[in-house]
Amino acid sequence: MQMRDFSLADNGALAGRLRPFLLTATVTLLATVVLLVYATPISYMFVTSLKNETIIGDPFAPLFWPAQPVGFEYEGEEYPLYNVPTEDGNQQWALVEKGRQQSGFIDPNNQSAGLIEWEGRWRELNPAWRFSPQWTNFPESWERLDFGNKLVNSLIITVVGVVGTIVSSVMVAYGFARFRVPGLNIMFALLIGTLLLPREILNVPLFAFYNQIGWIGTFWPLIVPHFFANALYVFLLRQYFRTLSRDVDEAAMIDGASPAQILWHLIVPQSLPMIATVGLLQFFFLWRDFYGPALYLAAAPERQPIALKLLSLGLGFGFEPHLVQAASIMALVLPLIVFLLTQRTILEGVAIFGRNSVGK
Repeated sequence: MQMRDFSLADNGALAGRLRPFLLTATVTLLATVVLLVYATPISYMFVTSLKNETIIGDPFAPLFWPAQPVGFEYEGEEYPLYNVPTEDGNQQWALVEKGRQQSGFIDPNNQSAGLIEWEGRWRELNPAWRFSPQWTNFPESWERLDFGNKLVNSLIITVVGVVGTIVSSVMVAYGFARFRVPGLNIMFALLIGTLLLPREILNVPLFAFYNQIGWIGTFWPLIVPHFFANALYVFLLRQYFRTLSRDVDEAAMIDGASPAQILWHLIVPQSLPMIATVGLLQFFFLWRDFYGPALYLAAAPERQPIALKLLSLGLGFGFEPHLVQAASIMALVLPLIVFLLTQRTILEGVAIFGRNSVGK
């Protein structure tokens, strides 16, 4: 009886030690699965960007790596190699004479044997492939896309838009967080209510207004609105500002600091992670946005950003997905670099906001 109790105690201790390991292993496995799900489209995009047009449409071509059919020169002509089943196993032979039930092949390793008659349907044979990435797809896409010009256009729209969004959203959020004005809560509710308005509802009046003042075909409709704050970012910043202590603000006011000085010297330094997160989120949104540019820059191709030009490239050369994917890979390089360099800042901003929100 004592030995049985001892065994049960050992099993319980072992289970207690294994439980954290199993939990960690399960979380790691789930994270790996999620990572694979998200990485698969990008991997397929990269592989497709290295293929050529004929291989993409070939049902026998390898799906997961860029390839070219292997050929063999015989008597001055190029013939394709096929994997031919024989009594000695699969052999790679060159198809010289095509027939319905019987075809003629040449063994590249034994040309002196002459023409080999093989009975069967050659169309059912699998071609021989070799690894052959088409790196020329990238310069060809660069030329067709006029990538240098579109990169400059995207940077202008994105960088200026991010600056305008940060400056305006910080100022508006500061006003809602620190000043007491009659009807302030109502104004804040109206501001948040604008998030419920679909973007499509505003297109007609905005387009008519911008057309009246001559802004259609310019960068102004894509830049100026960002200097009037973003309701979502105002909400996030306002909630964060409210978690900061007012004691330092009041001490600065006693010393004669103005509201602008308090914002610049006290609030902003304490809120850099959250402000940086807002800027990065807006950067990624503007970089991939093609809806606004398609609306206002459709008649000005020289001012179109990369996202819109990629759309037109896909529509205009829809049967050339290798060029579309090559251009997409090049367009992803800058956002990927920005993300890798700033992911710590994003996580820090989200963590601080979540911690302060829970604490509040």
